[in-house]
Amino acid sequence: MPTYHRFDFWTNSMRKIVSLAGVLAASILALIPVMPGAAAGEVFDAVRRTAVMSAFEPEWKALQTELRDRRDYVANGVTFATGTIDGRPVVLFLSGISMINAAMTTQLVLERFAIDAIVFSGIAGGVNPDLSIGDVVVPDRWSEYLEAVFAREGTDGAYKLPPRFAERQFAKNFGMMFPQPVQIAKGGGDLERRAWFEVDARLLEVAKATAGAITLKDCTAESKCLTPKPKVVVGGQGVSGQAFVDNKEFREYVRKAFNADVLDMESAAVAHVAYANKVPFIAFRSLSDLAGGEEHENAIETFRQLASDNSASVVKEFLKALR
Repeated sequence: MPTYHRFDFWTNSMRKIVSLAGVLAASILALIPVMPGAAAGEVFDAVRRTAVMSAFEPEWKALQTELRDRRDYVANGVTFATGTIDGRPVVLFLSGISMINAAMTTQLVLERFAIDAIVFSGIAGGVNPDLSIGDVVVPDRWSEYLEAVFAREGTDGAYKLPPRFAERQFAKNFGMMFPQPVQIAKGGGDLERRAWFEVDARLLEVAKATAGAITLKDCTAESKCLTPKPKVVVGGQGVSGQAFVDNKEFREYVRKAFNADVLDMESAAVAHVAYANKVPFIAFRSLSDLAGGEEHENAIETFRQLASDNSASVVKEFLKALR
């Protein structure tokens, strides 16, 4: 019997301690400021904004320096920074590298904000031999080079495409890799097949009008300088895929098969989502490297900050001109 009393006393004491701990925890939590939430389907604000996105942290940081009246929101782990750049309402965010991250965050910003256009600011690998590191390229359309069939090799040494994937949208294949159009769902269960996603014509005209007014960086903080001096090029074609390309042979193939000027890991995915949602899109890509075309090692570690800054500079002028 005494043992029972001791156990009962201990149990009651523990209950009081647990209850007190719960009250204390609730009190502490009440003192912590809560960021604007991310309830499922919640629209964060109704202001018409231009979405300005980047994949890589140096790009994101370069753009934030111009943001005024900042307010942050968080959804699915993504921070959306709202405010204005030169008086224009914007929302800045970092998608993370890769096609899937880019597509996911693009759809997310369209669901949480009232977006009138999507602008991508980032770095890329140069494919066109007439372009140089530091140049900012604004292609007028994008394709997905890894939307492809990897074909089997026949007994005669030639690759054989399966019958239902026999379409040769592009004249050339890279070994077993045969690029294919993307399939896009439409009303009634139909599928649209599309090889290229066009940039918005009006946005492209604004980019052309501002291209000559910008002086780009040509030297890094470590005094490594570029020759020739970087330039802005509006027009041409870009491709994107789930691979960081540092291969001279593949770079040359992409140039021949797609007549591509730049190659990256996100832009075509964003263009795809923008097209499906009928939202204007444009991408500004500054060359941080030559995708395997350099004489020695890949140059991204040397010039990624310079390229990020150049892309951000062009985007800032572009946003001013949009007013």
